[in-house]
Amino acid sequence: MKRRSLVQAGALVLLLGRQHLARGATILAVRVWPAPEYSRVTIESDTELKVKQFFIASPPRLAVDIEGIDLNPALKELVAKVAANDPNIAGIRVAQNAPGVVRLVMDLKQAIAPQVFTLTPVAAYQHRLVFDLYPTQVIDPLEALIAERLTDSTPAHPPADPLGDLIAQKNQKPVAKGNAPETKPPPSKPLAEAPEKTDRLIIIALDPGHGGEDPGAVGPGGTREKDVVLRLAHRLRDRINATSINGNTMRAYLSRDADFFVPLHVRVQKAQHVQADLFISLHADAFFTPRPQGASVFALSQGGASSTAARWMAAKENKADQVGGLNVRAKDAQVKRALFDMSTTAQINDSLKLGGAMLGEIGRVGKLHKPRVEQASFAVLKAPDIPSVLVEAAFISNPDEEAKLNSDAYQDQLANALMRGIQGYFSKNPPLARNRTV
Repeated sequence: MKRRSLVQAGALVLLLGRQHLARGATILAVRVWPAPEYSRVTIESDTELKVKQFFIASPPRLAVDIEGIDLNPALKELVAKVAANDPNIAGIRVAQNAPGVVRLVMDLKQAIAPQVFTLTPVAAYQHRLVFDLYPTQVIDPLEALIAERLTDSTPAHPPADPLGDLIAQKNQKPVAKGNAPETKPPPSKPLAEAPEKTDRLIIIALDPGHGGEDPGAVGPGGTREKDVVLRLAHRLRDRINATSINGNTMRAYLSRDADFFVPLHVRVQKAQHVQADLFISLHADAFFTPRPQGASVFALSQGGASSTAARWMAAKENKADQVGGLNVRAKDAQVKRALFDMSTTAQINDSLKLGGAMLGEIGRVGKLHKPRVEQASFAVLKAPDIPSVLVEAAFISNPDEEAKLNSDAYQDQLANALMRGIQGYFSKNPPLARNRTV
């Protein structure tokens, strides 16, 4: 009789334990990542969360029922994590909607196309429930760059439609380097006459690595790669925007201008959308030991990597989508695959030239890890029509170099070196003219 009671009690405890597990998911962290392109809300838990979502168009808001949990202090933290200047989220409300069901309502500032998905454990993260809130009305980045260019100049005889004129000039794609046919001046013009000046933007796409959920490498002092490379990108942007090449204005375009995650293939697509002349991805290297040091520059390889270290580095950087939290179901895998299969020999050759120019200048302000441009299959370098390089500014895992990366003086020196490298590349490889189509 006593034994039967013990068995029944054990069964009751087991049953209660199962119910507790079903309704007792532990919320480990909640995070909000605001950005003009999209705002992300992440709820991290020790088990996968099940949700039902409802989008209400007017006024715009997203309601989500999270099943298997009760309202707790961690979820209440979301309310205070929404910043007043979040471009997409006006506020978040949470409440116990039913036993074991928490309702979360996001009040939105504009029409939104929401994506709700889950991520399995990776790196330092456990299960993540992700809400990506994309505004339905977006600003065209190319038009924004051209509009900025127009506000900085007041020509004596402005065209009737200056914005349309510059867009037409930028949209006229050049013939690929190495394949351009030989051209001769028209016989009606004297040979000594200077060629007609073409006023167009030279756009340099800067890609600060990692961001948002993906911190990148973390130094022994706690420095995050995503933070130092964003500061470096801002410094380089300022130098690019203050420079002209052969009388043509330069403008920098950042793949991310704040702390948010951008998938690797989207970084490539952004550079292509603004028709960038160059693509420079900025990173800070890391290794298992604190000893390695020095900067490196990488270009794409159509074949194998130029070294074991280059192959290892590419494999590490290509995992950024897993850590950052890519919504695989929303990704157009076919487009991505086609994009990444079109890298050309001409693009790689131009990338090696750009990398060589930058590496030489970096070596004047700091140590180099390797004296030549390395090559490997970096996903972020696979724009088929844009010379592209990846710069590892220093080893953030080395305490001395971590301190340098946090130094304003060294960041300025490095930004100056990268700017000189860009100018050196263009001095030997002038950007081709893009004339307005009639």
